[in-house]
Amino acid sequence: MRVPRIYQPQPLTLGQRLSLDEDGANHVGRVLRMQAEQQLMLFNGDGDQYLATIVEASKKSVVVCISEVQQHNAESPLDLELGQVISRGDKMEFTIQKSVELGVNVITPLWSERCGVKLQGDRLDKKLQQWQKIAIAACEQCGRNVVPEIRPVMKLEQWLQESYDGLKLNLHPRAQYSINTLPTPVTRARLLIGPEGGLSAEEIATAADAQFTDILLGPRVLRTETAALTAITALQVRFGDLG
Repeated sequence: MRVPRIYQPQPLTLGQRLSLDEDGANHVGRVLRMQAEQQLMLFNGDGDQYLATIVEASKKSVVVCISEVQQHNAESPLDLELGQVISRGDKMEFTIQKSVELGVNVITPLWSERCGVKLQGDRLDKKLQQWQKIAIAACEQCGRNVVPEIRPVMKLEQWLQESYDGLKLNLHPRAQYSINTLPTPVTRARLLIGPEGGLSAEEIATAADAQFTDILLGPRVLRTETAALTAITALQVRFGDLG
């Protein structure tokens, strides 16, 4: 049986006895129905993972003891940030989940002129919390021990003007370069993905003024979630750790 991986947002040390937080205890006790003496793999985002044995288990409380600290690096050599204009329904959740699995380090949800999503106040705060939980669950599934950051939502123009010392990329159907023909080695990159309706001409010009390089994925028009994952995969194949 595969040892379940559980995120715990607290310091973890060898020999430590701890109670899992509410989300972890619910998943282990209610969903997986695990019992005493079974093993879990814990991680807290520090880059290591911690083998633990269940000491006590019920539907409301799970107590474990850490028996081993393991170094396990599943991070890509490509430091990749995604700026994603918020998409409708579960498309944004899908994009976040798969982007984390593919090795993205930072995701910034963006507002743009043609963004069709309206969120504000408590609804927006809850959505951000949900997106961060999706990122954590993706790490639990894929073996990453460093949890990507889901940044607060910001306007596209604000994100474009942020200082950044890596390669900045924007998908464009008439671009000069494809990812395979980018001229220089890349260790850090920012990728901009627009909404379902695409970026406006003014936004494309603003990206160009901010030194974003236009890149082309191919002759077909891709949905926003397809474009994001295709571009991330291509970047990881070219500059990261996907073979």
